[in-house]
Amino acid sequence: MKSELQFDFLVDKENNTLTVRREFAAGRQLVWDCYTKSELLDRWFAPLPWVARTKSMDFRDSGHWLYAMCGPEGEEHWARMDYVAIRPVESFRALDGFCDADGNLSTELPTADWYSTFTDLSENTMVQTVVTYQSLADLETVVQMGMKEGLTMAINQLDELLEQLKNQ
Repeated sequence: MKSELQFDFLVDKENNTLTVRREFAAGRQLVWDCYTKSELLDRWFAPLPWVARTKSMDFRDSGHWLYAMCGPEGEEHWARMDYVAIRPVESFRALDGFCDADGNLSTELPTADWYSTFTDLSENTMVQTVVTYQSLADLETVVQMGMKEGLTMAINQLDELLEQLKNQ
């Protein structure tokens, strides 16, 4: 069933963007919740065997999400997502970047503008995220870091989480 769900990962080097389109076998409200509630994000937003751990989250315009990707050997890679505009259950725009545990953004690693939309597809939901980088070099850096592979693993975990949540 999962193999029939749409998944596109498009790299546009002319516009310094990644476009990720993913269909989920769940209703829009449930998918939205999984993208916007820290207790649910922590259950899927990292490639195995890594896990996401939220330090703080304030999901509102001008709010932020500060979280770590935690590895099996105790590694921590911190990131911060600053929410710019939220239209509940429809879309959100956020600025994302690597940071330290206190949320101070790294000047050495890329930052990006994320715009995610959530659309009904009968009983399923389509999420489209356009990630815009400041330069081609920044885009190529995240591609080299394994963005596609890591995101694919995380999305597979989201599929499993959605199945669990639908059956509760």
